[in-house]
Amino acid sequence: MRVMYVLWLRQMKRYVRSRSRMLGAVGQPIFFLLALGYGLGSVFKSAGHGNYLQFLVPGIMVQTILFAGVFWGIQIVWDRQFGFLKETLVAPVPRSQIMLGSALGGATIALIQGIIVLLVSLVFGFHPANWSLVPLAILMAGITAVAMACFGSGIGSIVQDFQGFQSINNFLVLPMYFLSGAFYPLIGIPKLLQIISYINPLTYAIDGLRGVMINQHHFSYGIDLTALVVTSVVMVSFGILAFRRLEA
Repeated sequence: MRVMYVLWLRQMKRYVRSRSRMLGAVGQPIFFLLALGYGLGSVFKSAGHGNYLQFLVPGIMVQTILFAGVFWGIQIVWDRQFGFLKETLVAPVPRSQIMLGSALGGATIALIQGIIVLLVSLVFGFHPANWSLVPLAILMAGITAVAMACFGSGIGSIVQDFQGFQSINNFLVLPMYFLSGAFYPLIGIPKLLQIISYINPLTYAIDGLRGVMINQHHFSYGIDLTALVVTSVVMVSFGILAFRRLEA
């Protein structure tokens, strides 16, 4: 546990010392909130679906967590390039603890950035339907952050360079997000798109946050939480397996 704590602390210290990273992480979410939340708000309202900003915020939170969590995996590529990873792997500790300690740091950072987006959205007019359920939303966001950070760890353990990591991001991560129902309701969409959304784990993260925060959801809370927990277990297992096979 001490090894995991030290590696977690390393990630947190690097994050706190990088103010540009903290500010840059919320730049794109704010752009989406302004451009889409207000730009498409009237269209969404005229279609009978209510306030689009309210609908959009949970999806933007998950977007922030997704990109921050998955892109944490590039830290593995970075550490491999500069030799830090090799020094870490020769330590007499299980590789699973090394991966989990660093991944938990990445997940914590992703969750913090998601909470920052939530706070910023309050300034723009977002308001949860029930403030007492906000801790449950943060818990669901935390589970999502762990899953995405371990997913990023697995990817970072497999690819050899930054270009390979970016290619996987464009091929896999972006489609996962845009096909998750973050920008549109899951009701009335084409059958093929609906099937893809149903097998997409991000769909359940967004739907769960949306249900808890604004009381609009497509699935039940039980289905959303079960899907999130299963996704987290699968991603943690994937990250550990890939990291164990890593050759620095």
